[in-house]
Amino acid sequence: MNENTATEEPQTEPQRNMRKVRQGVVISTAQDKTCVVEIKERKQHGVYGKMITTSKKLHVHDADNAARVGDTVAVMETRPISKLKHWRLLEIVEKAK
Repeated sequence: MNENTATEEPQTEPQRNMRKVRQGVVISTAQDKTCVVEIKERKQHGVYGKMITTSKKLHVHDADNAARVGDTVAVMETRPISKLKHWRLLEIVEKAK
């Protein structure tokens, strides 16, 4: 038995700062304090090996209504804010042209 294992404490609670951060494009700002962000991800098919592009729509909490359609934004996972909103706006990476 390793002598270091007895002195180390196991981590019982998860790290609070280990939240998912994603980057995507705003596709809708029709709701108040909410924007819809589309996240695109390229990954390899498990059997055939072909690259596939998958997309997801996330409802993001935008308290200041700062984001506009076409902006590239960074979003972070958070506690449930409403039925669909589980993400919040971190920053606007690039404004729409």
